[in-house]
Amino acid sequence: MSDVENLQLFEDQPIRTAWNETEEEWYFSVVDVVGALTDQPDARRASTYWAVLKKRLAQEGASQLLTNCKQLKLKAADGKRYKTDVANTEQLLRIIQSVPSKNAAQLNHVVTQMIEASANAVDGEENEK
Repeated sequence: MSDVENLQLFEDQPIRTAWNETEEEWYFSVVDVVGALTDQPDARRASTYWAVLKKRLAQEGASQLLTNCKQLKLKAADGKRYKTDVANTEQLLRIIQSVPSKNAAQLNHVVTQMIEASANAVDGEENEK
């Protein structure tokens, strides 16, 4: 997978992302998104929240969503790369809906804008060929 890593900011909280050129798809660190949605003070608490949310989603029958989440090695705050649960945009929008948060609508809007911008960029590249 040829990924290009980026760091997006949402409400001053970093969200690690990776662009997969082959699939023409964004992947987002689920722990970072959950942390931003729930105003978690650190990655450890966001990771714990994500673990609880995964159990709840599995109980609600969303096991396919969890099965389809991938793991990518993304750079952490300490500079090292660790396997991290990531979700594509479709999966991420479903996860955002599952988290009770005052920030959910705004983050949903940001992700939707990224999808549209990526689609326009890909269309532009195809038109140039």
